[in-house]
Amino acid sequence: MSTIAPSDTFVDTVEPAVITLGGMLIRVIDRAAEARLMINLASKRTRGTPAFFTSANGEVIARVNADKELARLFAEADQVVADGQPLVIASRYLCHTPLPERTATTDLFHDVAKLAEETGTTFYMFGAEPEQNARAVAAARTQYPRLRIVGASHGYLSEEALEDKLAEINALAPDILWLGLGVPREQYFFRDHGAKLPNVGLIKTAGGLFDHMAGKVRRAPAWAQRAGFEWLWRLLMEPKRLFWRYLKTNPVAIWLLLTRSR
Repeated sequence: MSTIAPSDTFVDTVEPAVITLGGMLIRVIDRAAEARLMINLASKRTRGTPAFFTSANGEVIARVNADKELARLFAEADQVVADGQPLVIASRYLCHTPLPERTATTDLFHDVAKLAEETGTTFYMFGAEPEQNARAVAAARTQYPRLRIVGASHGYLSEEALEDKLAEINALAPDILWLGLGVPREQYFFRDHGAKLPNVGLIKTAGGLFDHMAGKVRRAPAWAQRAGFEWLWRLLMEPKRLFWRYLKTNPVAIWLLLTRSR
């Protein structure tokens, strides 16, 4: 994981620590500090290959353990934060420095958007199905009328259409590209196309963010999120899609958290 130095727009005096959870390096940072860091880095850095910020939960920990290429891509990311409350709970008992809170992208987007209205930081929203992407963009524009969203696209592009879209994104030069493709497509996207976007400041993986913003998928109740049971809520909402996935990854993630955390 790279070391990211903040600029002077929103200065945090102490660089965030890094801990190991389930064998993965996770940044110890709260949502507010993460939002400030994203704004700083995206708006002030010298452009080149974009910075790459991503996140992990129990499923990601299990996937990374089983896939060496995916493990390499996460290790090379500039920042990995904890998107799962079970990781926060595990850090309190298993690590030398506990995580202050869950840095869920579905919440972080709003933290960053509020700051972006003040700073003029620009967004591009890439991912999800066409209808969900359009609804997510409309929701963001309604909630944050001063937010500069310079472009948007669904995530189901390939070959020439994808290359054309990459050229469009680079020409628009957004400060932050929100990438809602899910793991591992987001990591492969950055591996294969990050260098084609030298005018983009930062790429932040977004998972199912746009589906939530569009109203397609409901968030778990706050009590379930705090208790670390949002995965169970998601399972109840989408049992056919998630049952076998969680059956395979949850036991592995628990074992890895217990044996490879410090």
